[in-house]
Parts: sequence; structure tokens; C-alpha cells
Amino acid sequence: MPFTPTQKRAAIWALLALLALGALRALGPVLTPFVVAAVLAYALTPLVDRLDEAGRGRVPRFVSVVLVELLFIVVLLSLFLMVVPILAKEIPLMREQVPVLFQWLDGTVRPWLAQFGIEVALDLQSLKTQVLRYLQANYDEAVTRLLSSLKIGGSVAFAIVFNAVLIPVALFYLLLDWDRFVHRMLELVPPRVRPAVDSFTHEADQVLGQYLRGQLLVMLTMAVFYSTGLALFGLDLALPIGLFTGLAMFVPYLGFGIGLVLAILAGLLQFASAKALLMVAVVYGSGQVIEGFFFTPRFVGERIGLHPLAVIFALLAFAQLFGFLGVLVALPASALLLVAIRRVRAGYMGSRLYQG
Repeated sequence: MPFTPTQKRAAIWALLALLALGALRALGPVLTPFVVAAVLAYALTPLVDRLDEAGRGRVPRFVSVVLVELLFIVVLLSLFLMVVPILAKEIPLMREQVPVLFQWLDGTVRPWLAQFGIEVALDLQSLKTQVLRYLQANYDEAVTRLLSSLKIGGSVAFAIVFNAVLIPVALFYLLLDWDRFVHRMLELVPPRVRPAVDSFTHEADQVLGQYLRGQLLVMLTMAVFYSTGLALFGLDLALPIGLFTGLAMFVPYLGFGIGLVLAILAGLLQFASAKALLMVAVVYGSGQVIEGFFFTPRFVGERIGLHPLAVIFALLAFAQLFGFLGVLVALPASALLLVAIRRVRAGYMGSRLYQG
């Protein structure tokens, strides 16, 4: 049976999409730094454009690019230099506080359970010894592996250094010529379908751009909120845990859940009392209310349509298919799929098949 022209075009586009997915999967390690740079360029280009417009042509665009990229690097280094020394100092202290936690369990929880006729038969001394031994062993093993990787293998260290140099370089050129790159890509689209593609990409850009920039504001705001709230309760690890909880909200529910567990463990290890549970209930409970009812609707907006479950599924599915590279392209791909699904649904609702 001969194929119609429409079927032939659909088959060609499907074949091209399959080839692109195959190349993406095969060249994942090579493409990763360029995809990272492209994602960052997409997010930072509006800021570069604003600085460029403020200069009104008197200042070359590359000056705006350099300023924005330097600002971004300074922010990343500030977060790194702020969190790492605190963790390096507090992790050994957390190991030392394990005995205090077990003493509290033995002196408080066991008598409280005994009031209800629940007898807990645990050798807390033996359990405490095993936990301390496990923590010490894993700490030493992690350090040994890191040193071995740096001194003997060297491949991991080389890859990190190579990407740390390549990503800023690629980001610079993408920010400098972003509009030209986008224009060259759109030139490959056949003229007869370009209006439809332009409309599709414009809608996808609105969805993804508003989601990413709004979510970034939510993350930064909640990172400050959680860090401040935990610090007011006197938690030593307030800053790293608060920053992690806020920034990890990029993955809905999962990042919040991990931050919640970290806060509970750190609170129990430090306070060894019910104060840890009160701290987590107040800070994380109020944080969820504020984020869900105020910040997310205000900064992100309900009309975007990227449901948290859809974001989680996209991240997990693309990570399974393409590894770390899949995590980077999950959100852009999900935005494109969202717009495509909207248009397919609208077409179906208006079709004779639906309306009878």
C-alpha cells in the first residue's frame, strides 16, 4: 500500500527524532558539558540582554556576558566555600554526639514506653559501638577512595577539571551568540511549517522560562527561610541543611524529604531531646505552608501546568534513559511534551471523532 505524502513526512520526522535520541545517548559523556552550558545560557540570557539594553549599544555585548558569567561563578563559589567548611567541621562533631543520643534514648524513651507496658530489649551499648564503628569506617573509606582516585586513577579528577574549564568557555560563547544559534537552528525548519514551529517553541519557551525562573526564586527564598528558622533553634548545621533543603526543591517533594530527614537526624544528634522534633515541625511545617500557598503561586504560577509529579517522572525517566545528561534535558523536554499534549488535546476536542 503506497504511503501518502503526510505519512512519508511523519515517518521521516520520526526517523530523525530516533536518530537524535540515539546520538544523544551514545554521545552523552561528550555532550554533557555543552548541555550544561546550554541550560545555563538559556537561564542567564535574559539577564545578559537586559544589561546589553541598558548599555544601549555603547558597551559591547561581551562585557555584559563576562559580568553575568563572573557573577554566576562567584555565587557558586560562595555557596561552596560557605557549606564545605561547615560540613567538614560538623561531621566529626556529629560522630561524637552519637553517644549522647543513645544515652537520651536509654534514659527517656525506654521509661516512657514502659509506662504503656512496652518493654524494649535493646543492647544500646553494643548498638552505639557498632554505629560509631560504622561511621568511622565509612569516613575513613571515603577519604581513602578520594585520595586513591586523585593520586592513582586521575581520570575522575581530570574529567572534573576538564568540565570545569570547558563549561564556562562554552557558556561564554553561547551567551555571546545565543540569538544567532537559535536563529540558525530555526533555519533548518522547512518554511511551510515554520509558523507552526515558531508558535510551538514560543509557547514552550514561556512555559519553561517562567517555571525555571520562578522556581529559582522559590528555591533561594526557601533556602534563606529554612536556614534562618533552623538557626533560630540553635542548630549547628542550620546553614548547610537549610541551603540544601531550599536548593533541592528543584526536585519537588524528594529534595524537601531529604532535607527533612537530615534536619531530624542533625537535631537528634545535637539536642538529644524532643526539641529536635519541635524544631522540624515548626520550621518545615510552616515552610511548606508558606511555599505552597504564597511563594510558588506568586513566583511560578498555577497556569504553567508543570505538575510536580510530572517533573519527578520526567527527571527519573530521562535519568534512566540518558544518565546525568538526561537530568539536564528532562525539564526542557517535559515543557515541549506539555505544549505538544495541550495541542493534541485541543485538536482532539475539536475533532469530529470527539464531537461525533
